[in-house]
Amino acid sequence: MKRTFFGAIAAVAILGAGPGFANPDAGSYLAARQALQANDFAEAARHLSRGLIADPSEPFLLENAMTAYIALGDIERALPIAENIAALGYESQVANLILMVSNAKLGNWQGIFDTLESGRNVGPLVDGLAKSWAHLGAGDITRAIASFDDVIATEGMQVYGLTHKAYALASVGDFEGADAIYSGQVSGGMRYNRQSAIAHAQILSQLGRNDAATGIIDGVFGDQLDPGVAELRAKLAADEAVAYTAVRTPEQGLADLSHVIAGIVQQDAPPSFTLMYARAATYLWPENTAAVLMTARLLEELGQHELANIAFASVSRDDPSFPAAELGRAEVLRAAGRQDAAIEVLEALTRSHPDMPDVYATKGDTLRQAERYEEAIAAYTRALELYDEGQSARWFVHYTRGISYHRIDDWPDAEADFRAALALRPDHPQVLNYLGYSLVERGEKLDEALAMIETAAIAQPENGAIVDSLGWVYFQLGRYDEAVFHLERAASLEPVDPVINDHLGDAFWAVGRETEAHFQWHRALSFDPEADEALRIRDKLKRGLDLVLVDEGLAPIRVASGDD
Repeated sequence: MKRTFFGAIAAVAILGAGPGFANPDAGSYLAARQALQANDFAEAARHLSRGLIADPSEPFLLENAMTAYIALGDIERALPIAENIAALGYESQVANLILMVSNAKLGNWQGIFDTLESGRNVGPLVDGLAKSWAHLGAGDITRAIASFDDVIATEGMQVYGLTHKAYALASVGDFEGADAIYSGQVSGGMRYNRQSAIAHAQILSQLGRNDAATGIIDGVFGDQLDPGVAELRAKLAADEAVAYTAVRTPEQGLADLSHVIAGIVQQDAPPSFTLMYARAATYLWPENTAAVLMTARLLEELGQHELANIAFASVSRDDPSFPAAELGRAEVLRAAGRQDAAIEVLEALTRSHPDMPDVYATKGDTLRQAERYEEAIAAYTRALELYDEGQSARWFVHYTRGISYHRIDDWPDAEADFRAALALRPDHPQVLNYLGYSLVERGEKLDEALAMIETAAIAQPENGAIVDSLGWVYFQLGRYDEAVFHLERAASLEPVDPVINDHLGDAFWAVGRETEAHFQWHRALSFDPEADEALRIRDKLKRGLDLVLVDEGLAPIRVASGDD
């Protein structure tokens, strides 16, 4: 399949990096290029549209203005640009895709035939299945089936052809024919994805075979059921007749195809290209929640948090995936710096779905990041009450609740949570490091802390924070030469971390390398440490580490190391 789509990916990549254009408005061009590099599609569309006024036939402007509008979800504005690209004779697989989906949206099946016959292709798989669905849309099921069979006979495309032929048969009520494809009576059977497994289960239910349908769900998903699949399984188990809703129309067939292609190209293509197919899928089938969630996550990956928020928010409240969409929305709001809005979304979700532990766990994470630790602890506690004893997520909630307890100086509860996390995930490097480092900072159980951090460092030897912890426990144990060795390595792994540079300065001081100690403390200050740490570092620069330790009621290093 990679060969089928490589040309499309390469074409877009070349256009995205193309040369300038013969346009007197160079400012619009430069601003558009900058916006494209930042994935700011709205700003890019604005500048590219200005450029097209001056030069309406420039290929770079046309292609990128069209793709910017598609990325924004505004295919209606992308369409006339795609039509202009076609009229000018330029090659653009994205433009051809938009012409296809626009014709499908309008029910203009002849338009799809005309596009293909004029040589305006997307790729063998898309072209073949678009033609098949167009025949079905035009009411010619005989030609549709023959066209699906042509796709099935093409090397590398059999599974996609079989899947869509099964959808097509089910959409016209031929459930026996669709089941024959899925069950292996045709071409040796099928491999399932989420959509095709749901489709086959619904088909079997329509045939009065709910037990077999339940077997499909259990075999494909096991106990990893998302809300939509869980709802379907519950209906099957109750022996309800489940309607066939998977892919019911040619428009939905092409939407599913676009979503599948997005999943294929996502493995190799940049997210901005994958987004073209995801947006095409949601344009044809706005209720296709899987495609909507893919679109939102691609936008999140591109740093377009407000567009991602809009996409997540488009999922209906009565959709089984609504909680997942709201969790995604809370995350993009948090990433955009709107923590209060993210918390409001999560609080509303705990009211509408009060029995979902993941919602409380995510709420706890967001509150913890907002430094609202007591509220975070309450949310984590509720999550732990709701999780089953055997659920794997429990260890992480104990860990994050432990961090929250630690931040409010409740060490007994913090330590209890860290040890509970380790009981569930023995030798987890992050938990070992956090607990071990905390014990070192408290001057407690240093031998146990050293063993914990050594285990963590063996598991993650390139983790600067863990290597720093290892050096720091050696420092606290008075093993200063070993501390210097590990802290120098930690500083090479995390060169701009203020805490690590501060620790290295202390270790240099302890072995008599005072000039290097002052250098590291100055470096630590340059990396914006927390205010109280900055004051302490300045005091060390002024008076040296020993006098600072004495003021803190601790033994000076030179006495601790046996110097007078």
